[in-house]
Amino acid sequence: MVNRTESGQDVHLEATLAGPLFMLSAALLFTVLNLVIKLLGPEYTVWSIGFYRFFGGAALIIAVFGRYQNPFKGHNRRLLIIRGCAGCCAFISLVTAVRMLPVSTALVIFYSFPAFSAIFAFLIYKERVGMAEIACIALVLVGVGILFDFRIEGGLLGQFIALISAAFAGLTVTLIRNLREKNGPVTIYLYFCTMGFVVTAPAFAWHPVLPSTPMEWGMILSLILASLTGQILMNQGFFYCRGWEGGVYMSSEVIFTAAAGILFLGDPAPWRFWTGGLLILLSVIALNRIKSASKT
Repeated sequence: MVNRTESGQDVHLEATLAGPLFMLSAALLFTVLNLVIKLLGPEYTVWSIGFYRFFGGAALIIAVFGRYQNPFKGHNRRLLIIRGCAGCCAFISLVTAVRMLPVSTALVIFYSFPAFSAIFAFLIYKERVGMAEIACIALVLVGVGILFDFRIEGGLLGQFIALISAAFAGLTVTLIRNLREKNGPVTIYLYFCTMGFVVTAPAFAWHPVLPSTPMEWGMILSLILASLTGQILMNQGFFYCRGWEGGVYMSSEVIFTAAAGILFLGDPAPWRFWTGGLLILLSVIALNRIKSASKT
């Protein structure tokens, strides 16, 4: 009896830790992606960045996995395509909003996507969210707002586009949770890249921007690898947690991105960084403890 109990506890512990570890690893890689996008010159538009991300990711997956089997072979291809379109819309909308608004305003609005994910999970799959989990989502929003010194700035159109990006991101992570049950993380990302390529290729072909230095080629390669690896880790993480839970864990990306700016770009480290970062960290810890308690 004791051995069975201890074995069961090990399984619960592994499942409880696996989701946050995958999500935090993905958040670190998305921080690298954010830094690369920030360092690329203004000639790299949202269409150029999107094209390199999507085309490079799809080409790499096909080159590596296409030798053994058809990488497009997946379960529920219609939903895979819908998820790919939703993810592409979220990415393009976010980058567009960042170009139209102060970065702080755009990111705070975008990181409301765990709340959208909870709404979509209820509407589509009838999943219910308890008051403690709602408090974790609210704590994340407050933490992000403090960290970025949130103010309602910029035009209404930019704010609306940022909200649209959050809604699409919430829908995306909700669908990934369902797709992950019968599809591998690589397949899910391949469909995302394919749909993104379809959307961004015409604009890129109309006005192509090619890397002109070895440094730029290195940044483009880093963009592709960080995006691919981070997205696959995130997709795998949704095997262990629900969409809105993954969104709460992924909010740690704002801490990593702000910290990277302080360490590598000389950004200041005001009290807002420490206070907002602490609130986000507390929400992640609280959510993990809630999940652990529910499985004991």
